[in-house]
Amino acid sequence: MNSVFRTIALIGKYQSLDIAESLLALGSYLKSRDVNVLLEEGTAAMVGANGYDVASYHQIGEQADLAVVLGGDGSMLTAARQLVESGVPLIGVNKGRLGFMTDLANETMLESMAQLLEGKYTSEERMLLDAEVLRDGKRASQFLVLNELVLNKGDLGRMIEFSVSIDGEFVYNQRSDGIIVATPTGSTAYALSANGPILHPSVAGIALVPLCPHALSNRPITVSENSHIEIMMMPPYEARVHADGQDYFDLVAGDQLIITRSSRSIRFIHPLDYSYFAMLRQKLHWSENPRSY
Repeated sequence: MNSVFRTIALIGKYQSLDIAESLLALGSYLKSRDVNVLLEEGTAAMVGANGYDVASYHQIGEQADLAVVLGGDGSMLTAARQLVESGVPLIGVNKGRLGFMTDLANETMLESMAQLLEGKYTSEERMLLDAEVLRDGKRASQFLVLNELVLNKGDLGRMIEFSVSIDGEFVYNQRSDGIIVATPTGSTAYALSANGPILHPSVAGIALVPLCPHALSNRPITVSENSHIEIMMMPPYEARVHADGQDYFDLVAGDQLIITRSSRSIRFIHPLDYSYFAMLRQKLHWSENPRSY
């Protein structure tokens, strides 16, 4: 039976040799199904080419029908950010810790892949955020965000102060260690550790989660996906902004951080038996499996 995915790229977690066995087993299985396999060049440098075609992310974006990431959520973040412009869908094999974005269990990886190759899967689009830093009215930096944008105190050993406005309306001045601005995908990442809300992926909202606010009344809020969020550093404070824990920029007093929903999105592939709530139960150790009475 021909696969619905003719060319599949394999991407492994960097600095982790324990993915080699699973990656090579998956590559061998795909070749046995007459699938053309591309091995991402950074992954190949770690585990060896092993006879596969080695490709850059740019080449994967041009040639692949699907990218399979073996690793954890960090590996998925890296691959998604690299492939966002190409529209190549992604699915992950969990070789990390919690793995909120990696659906396939390593133990049943080949069985799950067989189902995907036969077209038995679902897909969903995950929203992203665009962010830019304005300094004296000019763009000083910009980011594309899948998980979260984090404004924090950087190297300072004290709280910072900033103002937050939404759609041109002043919301509050906040003294805290910072704030997290999270997508639904990022709501189960750093924002969850800061007692932020969990947003189902179908909820197109943006969560604002304070980090150790000085006022107990500062609580996480969720705003519309269409919101125009502006955060301004108050003098004399400086800060640092991080995008998905991978890019950062240092802010000075008066800098403005502008955040909006991006026109771009990421497409994730899921097995037919995927359940977001079952995933939460498993990863967060909620309750027990449902029983029949």
